[in-house]
Amino acid sequence: MMMRRIPQLGCLLVVALSCVTNTDAFAGGAAPLLQLRRSGAMQGRMASVRPAKQQVKMVASWMPNFNFGSNTKPSKLEGDASDQNIGILLLNLGGPEKLSEVEDFLFNLFNDEDIIRLPGPVKPLQGFIARYIASGRAPQSREAYASIGGGSPLTKLTTEQGDKLAEELGRRGIKAKSYVGMRYWYPFTEEAVDQILADGINRLVILPMYPQYSISTTGSSMRLLDQMIKKDSKQWDPRVFDHTVVPDWFDHPGFVKAQAKFINRELAEFKNIPDEVKVLFSAHGVPESYIKAGDPYKDQIEKCVELIMLEVNKDHPGKFSSDLSFQSKVGPVKWLDPYTEVVLEEMGKGGLKNVVVVPLSFVQEHVVLP
Repeated sequence: MMMRRIPQLGCLLVVALSCVTNTDAFAGGAAPLLQLRRSGAMQGRMASVRPAKQQVKMVASWMPNFNFGSNTKPSKLEGDASDQNIGILLLNLGGPEKLSEVEDFLFNLFNDEDIIRLPGPVKPLQGFIARYIASGRAPQSREAYASIGGGSPLTKLTTEQGDKLAEELGRRGIKAKSYVGMRYWYPFTEEAVDQILADGINRLVILPMYPQYSISTTGSSMRLLDQMIKKDSKQWDPRVFDHTVVPDWFDHPGFVKAQAKFINRELAEFKNIPDEVKVLFSAHGVPESYIKAGDPYKDQIEKCVELIMLEVNKDHPGKFSSDLSFQSKVGPVKWLDPYTEVVLEEMGKGGLKNVVVVPLSFVQEHVVLP
């Protein structure tokens, strides 16, 4: 079976620009910092870290200190455009840049309660369990990082995307500076925030680099930022510091069209023989318990696949078919399935000769934990 893999997209620029380049938003403090698809202000109170049942409102209900973008909520920041120092904070996972850093990176990952959720009585053992898992997985992960040059390119690629975004905004008359905040490795989110405050930024777009929302990705970074705001509420006073979050962008037309463009490029030679190829979307998995608790990730992934395939088949409806699978299961609990390796094996046994594999949960190349 011949397998072709679509590269992780550098299409974030398309998505981000459409969110932040409304010139009026930066003209005099009267318009919102950015505009999103959602209608109405998504602000609420956080009752607990556990997901709420209402998926549309869940992000806001977790994070009381964040303004979730809308086109109706006026900015609280006073002053004119000359007083506005605009920053864009790109949030991402992080990754070890050297093989010697792999185990410590894995420890940080598994020590996050949004990644490994332990019941109350054993919560004090989180660090011990995280170290145990990290040491066990480190050898296999080192091999994976060695296969791509000895380290993760995630920080480099995210920084490049942020720089390109700032350059394009500059060409459109908006001066902005980009920052990168990683959740589990350098530069940590805390470092990025320290630099943002030191630079005197007073209008901030917080842009997670995950198209689909999950408590284990965007949610974890938001929880960390929420804690930081609570510790220093004076610095984050909305009268002097305006900030807005883009919670998800899986259905943004720019993202959908960019994905479809890459896929159609690979499918071109099968235009007259569509039955001889299949598109396989492979998304990072999460425990099923997250979904049952209200995490919108699975719904957003499925909707994202639907929208992309509609765009792929726009000029020839129904010709190309697709499947969705999940990867990177951790631990003994049940995760979303079917698993990618199982689906690929079944495709081969079924006689399929060609498959186009599309990574769906990230927008940069990096190692997804084996």
